[in-house]
Amino acid sequence: MHFVFISSLVPVAAPASGYDIANRVIADAIRMLGHQVSVIGFLQPGQEPAPEGRTRLLGELEVTNARVGKWQKAMWLKDAFVHGEPVSVAKMHAVPPDDVRAALSELQPFDGLILNSVQLPGAFHDIFSAYPHAFVAHNAEARTAASNAMSAGTSVARMLYGRDARLLGHLESKLCAGARHVFTLSDTDRSDLKLGESSHATTLPLVTSVMPPLAPEEQPDGDAAIHDAGLIGSWGWAANRAGLDWFLRRVVPLLPDDFMIAVAGGVGDTPPDVPGNVRFLGRVPDARAFVRSCRVVPLVSRTGTGVQLKSIETFELGLPAVATGNALRGIAVIPENCLRADDPEGFAAALRTQVARARAGDDLRLDGGTFHARQLDGLKAGLERGLADLLPDA
Repeated sequence: MHFVFISSLVPVAAPASGYDIANRVIADAIRMLGHQVSVIGFLQPGQEPAPEGRTRLLGELEVTNARVGKWQKAMWLKDAFVHGEPVSVAKMHAVPPDDVRAALSELQPFDGLILNSVQLPGAFHDIFSAYPHAFVAHNAEARTAASNAMSAGTSVARMLYGRDARLLGHLESKLCAGARHVFTLSDTDRSDLKLGESSHATTLPLVTSVMPPLAPEEQPDGDAAIHDAGLIGSWGWAANRAGLDWFLRRVVPLLPDDFMIAVAGGVGDTPPDVPGNVRFLGRVPDARAFVRSCRVVPLVSRTGTGVQLKSIETFELGLPAVATGNALRGIAVIPENCLRADDPEGFAAALRTQVARARAGDDLRLDGGTFHARQLDGLKAGLERGLADLLPDA
């Protein structure tokens, strides 16, 4: 069968963000099942489209708030009110509807659409809904926006997040109702989207690549400097920042002064005020080399929906970790070298335990290939089951 993957950002050759990784993996896994996959969407500046399949670009578009100026943010907000849409959806009106129709026409004939997340499918739902389609819910977007509203620092931000939450709730309901099958990335999202026990909804396990990871002995060495704990992420995203702030404010004070912690990734112009055993490294050239240079990886997510790709990557690399329950969402089988803790005291104690063992010479790494193979098998099985609903006689 020939499917067209409809995505705000197209799968790229070198995915880095969680969204980009999930896009690439889902499209690649569908191809592994023997289907043809073409793509329609925008390309983020500086990226190259993934080489597999045919990609019909709608143009280049920067969608990350932290990378645009105040004028662009104001224009997005204006468009959101003009169209009566969430801000993330309104960004997609960088092209007119006729461009979207032309892109679909160029890729005919096809058997169905894969509507990937809410942004582009939501902006042009009247066009895409005319075709048989499945919907991939990367997150429970309405719940994430509502959570952001609760933690927002100003009344204006609370109002805007609250508006997004209401509109996203309506949009998610419409996309789920119109799809022949809905894929979620965690069982919690399935519940939040009110999909219940529907046979036309499937939770997909994820991997960071359809290619198997290297065994521990095959992995290149990390950085020469060894950190006791290392965190890496896109800290400009509200849900990620909430976890980082919780860790720095509530967990770090419970750790000894000689417990060395490194934080990779942008944290804004003014890093938080922290003790001297915490270093902010900014962007690092090789994320995997960085985490391999750390004795333990704290997985500190406290809020947010979907699945934590950083958790999955950690387990694929076989690295020891301490994780909150929210960081483990969407992962059915947790590796034995990962300890779970949700309160600051328990999290700090688990970190001290893991690091003490590593300092004593224990090799806490596992072969992440077993985890990866189990996740990939589940991903392909879930996709195969759901895509069958797009068959002509389904």
